[in-house]
Amino acid sequence: MSLFSAQLHPGRALGFLVLGASLHDVLTRLKAEPQRFPKINLTYNPQDPIQTQIHIGLPANGLRLRFDGPEQRLRLIEVIDFSKIHVFLKPANDKERDLVRPQAASDGTAGPTFRHIYQRFLGPTYDGEYLAADKTYLLSYPGVAFSFPMKPDEYVAGKDVVSLLPATAVPSSMAVFSGESWAAARGTLWTEVLPSVRLFPPLAKGKDTSPDEVSLIRIHGGGKLQLVRRWSGASFWITLGETTPQQLVAELGPPDAIYRKNDQRMYIHKLRATSTSTGARPTDLRRPDDLTDTDQSSSHPASDADDTNDEAIEDDDAGSSMSRECFYNYFYLGFDVLVSPPTEPSRPPPPADGTTPPPDTPAVRGTPPDREVATKLVVHGNVPGSYPFNRYRRCRWEISYLPGGATSETPFPEVEERLRAAWAPAYGSAAEAQQSQRGMVLNRGWGDSPGSSCELLGGWEGDAGSAGNVKGRGEDTTTTLYGFPGLVFEVLKTGWVSAVTVF
Repeated sequence: MSLFSAQLHPGRALGFLVLGASLHDVLTRLKAEPQRFPKINLTYNPQDPIQTQIHIGLPANGLRLRFDGPEQRLRLIEVIDFSKIHVFLKPANDKERDLVRPQAASDGTAGPTFRHIYQRFLGPTYDGEYLAADKTYLLSYPGVAFSFPMKPDEYVAGKDVVSLLPATAVPSSMAVFSGESWAAARGTLWTEVLPSVRLFPPLAKGKDTSPDEVSLIRIHGGGKLQLVRRWSGASFWITLGETTPQQLVAELGPPDAIYRKNDQRMYIHKLRATSTSTGARPTDLRRPDDLTDTDQSSSHPASDADDTNDEAIEDDDAGSSMSRECFYNYFYLGFDVLVSPPTEPSRPPPPADGTTPPPDTPAVRGTPPDREVATKLVVHGNVPGSYPFNRYRRCRWEISYLPGGATSETPFPEVEERLRAAWAPAYGSAAEAQQSQRGMVLNRGWGDSPGSSCELLGGWEGDAGSAGNVKGRGEDTTTTLYGFPGLVFEVLKTGWVSAVTVF
């Protein structure tokens, strides 16, 4: 394995590792080069993988990467072993701008000396700060800091850095962060909105015409979704039953892959729901197993030849409809869109004051039946420890019509309680509501069982988003589906939402 060599961009990046990059993007890049990064350790809190930090350790390269939990953005890059990495500043042929790795000292330490950092690499800076709890002296530059081991009796308050640190002192680590100094950055390190990775000069090759990234999907009910851009704050709307594939591509760009539906093993539940439903009961107030044809695509594209594998269901209309359905997979945005013939979207939520809403006119009535439109959207949580982890970037969502709100960072028991209260007027009784909202258990580890929260769209074997050479905690292959009008949640054993389907 060759030595990892990376250019330092203080406050922005170390090589291709750019602050603000998503966990999905970084892991995908690391796994694409197993010779260069032979070992990847993923560390997270299994009880709270959403709100706590996620760490990637690269022991063979002397690096540790820290991501926040809610957005899964790279916030801190740490060099923890200088003997396994070569760091340099531009111009690359200026040897005095290399963070050289001197020969190991008699005590076995290796790394740049304080004199080299101060005199040849970055230059003078303000005095650092002493962290007594860590027995560490932090020397900060804008966007980069070095940690020097220092015993409490060696630190003298008010003494300048040149007098305090010996010229031969070797730092134990280096950190790349966004901020003028480590002291100033600590308060906003995990919440600051970082600049777009696409605007980072080394990555911005030519004119970038790709649309701005989607950071949040607001669910308004009735098939209406608002997609909010991350950096511009602008938004656009998807109306299920109306938005066309052309409009999707215009706003989101072409999909990363297209998956054509061909698996009908869950169709029996839809047949049963159709045969037992009555005209007085709203069509979207069904059990989650009745909705198991609503959700998500696999993470690898399928060819048109897959359509020939349709195992027939004796229903010509169903077969014709299925052949026209496909998923637009947006792996790097964190969601899928089902494109199919028009279907009636879910009903709008009941008013908060409990009054009966007026009859809603379905949007599809003005849509020609031979024209494909967006009918469902699947938002992925990319929760560490879940079976589909790293197939998609994490995309955040919020249910805007719920009093008190509910977001992708809200534990599902709280989301469930608020949804039950909001939709109580839509059911005839509490018993009917409980019957319709009970969970359905899935085991993703069985190849012939439902392979995703609602669609049977193929396995993950051999997929580019699979675990690869990542070493982490065991995957949770058993999840539970909970259905509400217009929504299906896939929930992990820990109570966090792995994916939500909107229809």
